[in-house]
Amino acid sequence: MFKKLIYKIESIIAWSQTKLTNKQFIFLSSVLVGISAAFAVIILKSFAHKVFSIATSVNGILKLSFINSILPIVGILLTVFVVKKILGGSIEKGTSQILYAVAKKASIIPKKQMYAQIVTSSLTVGLGGSAGLESPIVITGAAFGSNYAQRYKLSYKDRTLLIGCGVAAGIAAAFNAPIAGVLFAIEVLLVDVSISAFTPIMIAAATGALVSAITLDENVLLTFSEEQSFNYHNIPYYVLLGLFTGFIAVYYSRNFQRVEHFFTRLRFKPYKKALFGASILAVIIFVFPTLFGEGYESIRTLSENDPGKLLENTLFSDFRNNTWVLIIFIGLTMMLKVFATGITLGSGGNGGNFAPSLFLGSYAGFVFSKTLNTIGLTHLPISNFTLVGMAGILSGLFHAPLTAIFLIAEITGGYDLMIPLMIVSSISFAISKKFEKHSLDVKNLARKGQAFTNNKDTNILSTLETEKIIQTDYITITLDQNLEKLVDLISHSNQVIFAVIDKDKKLLGIVHFNDIREIIFSNFKVKYTPVEEVMVPPIEIVYPSDNMETVMEKFEKTKVNYLPVLKNGKYFGFISKASALEAYREKLKAMTIE
Repeated sequence: MFKKLIYKIESIIAWSQTKLTNKQFIFLSSVLVGISAAFAVIILKSFAHKVFSIATSVNGILKLSFINSILPIVGILLTVFVVKKILGGSIEKGTSQILYAVAKKASIIPKKQMYAQIVTSSLTVGLGGSAGLESPIVITGAAFGSNYAQRYKLSYKDRTLLIGCGVAAGIAAAFNAPIAGVLFAIEVLLVDVSISAFTPIMIAAATGALVSAITLDENVLLTFSEEQSFNYHNIPYYVLLGLFTGFIAVYYSRNFQRVEHFFTRLRFKPYKKALFGASILAVIIFVFPTLFGEGYESIRTLSENDPGKLLENTLFSDFRNNTWVLIIFIGLTMMLKVFATGITLGSGGNGGNFAPSLFLGSYAGFVFSKTLNTIGLTHLPISNFTLVGMAGILSGLFHAPLTAIFLIAEITGGYDLMIPLMIVSSISFAISKKFEKHSLDVKNLARKGQAFTNNKDTNILSTLETEKIIQTDYITITLDQNLEKLVDLISHSNQVIFAVIDKDKKLLGIVHFNDIREIIFSNFKVKYTPVEEVMVPPIEIVYPSDNMETVMEKFEKTKVNYLPVLKNGKYFGFISKASALEAYREKLKAMTIE
């Protein structure tokens, strides 16, 4: 029955493709991808919220803090089991895989990512793993977009555009924030997109937000009802908050990578690694229960009038009304969040850093404002600083200030905090950019040259393969030949440059037509001038393993039009600057999303 329904829907879509223009079909596709991404959000969010509610209810009845510690162990072990037994033994984590697919895999994402992320992240985060669901949601949406495009044989540009549609719809549905969804897709994934391409992305984001708003319980989403008015007298403190969140973002980024590298180097078998990491996580959650799951419920509590509720059912419950104990507790939780998330993901769980960034930001904003108020220095609106702090960390970690600004503006239901959001997000972004060139998700890929960055030239060059541009059919000469032979070769070919090699194909030098132009008109010089006399050593050498950015840097440095290529120490061919630029032009044309 279900298969018949799917087949009928696919038939209708295929028929519509024959009747609609390409642009019209993309508009239709953006709606369908948006709906798919929204339902993925509904499944994930509902499951995670239900598990958290059950755990909280049981904990409230039994007063046993260790219950919240047991569930993450179960969740991570189950995740590892599913990955090993059902998903082929491996699963890609984080939005970096989308960036890699766009940059290096022609925007092709494996089919299994349409369900793998939903299953594994719901087990990890739903059962209390200290990570977020947004990255799996984004990957799932991108997978829907990519595989839809593959199914209907769309071009690379259209595949990339529909990936952006899936991403935008996922974020829009997760927060009921369509503008933030569009901006996230543009800022983080599609770094080179024309204004006209916004339309399908906006349609997808609006569709995702609408489906989520209709079908998903509002309590599941991150929303805020309390917000105090903006006072311009507090601007200096928002500037300080921007600095504070910027440095916290750098702290999170670097320590997350340290934890990640620790588990990567750990030579344990998957189940042993999972049990080891989950056990450490269990201890951390036992002492700091708010690190359980996404942590959105605790964010809401911080922005309300009674944040002391966070100390209930903890080892510090006797100090519920002690302000300084509350500040220290929240401060320590904030600093430990990176380790809880790193352990969750490093030990075998699946999730992302989007929700942790919001968690960290709210805690940072609370600690900052509550501390200043407690020491009597000023009287800041704590709820506002809690909200704006989220934008600061999100902007600093993901290098996406516009997404951060509009996300918080949308989930608060108004734009009264727009000015402080702009101040904090921009300062945090500037601080983070100063110390971390790339965002948390892009860092490793950018280091390997496997992801797009904000540098358009680098993005395009990274997609070109050096070996495909090398011309190997150039005629070569040897030292025992004179210019007479060379002149004959010039007259019967279009070559202007010749490699001088020995019998073992070792490169000895280069002869360029311009260097012998005056000699060739003298019959005597042509007959008696040895090649050795006119050849010159190569200024620079290219290797097939060099990426195209390196090759173009060599052209720029040497100011020549041809560079010889060596492979395994032997002459292999030439790369011409003209052919490299032509390849760049063709790729630019193919990649520009219009």
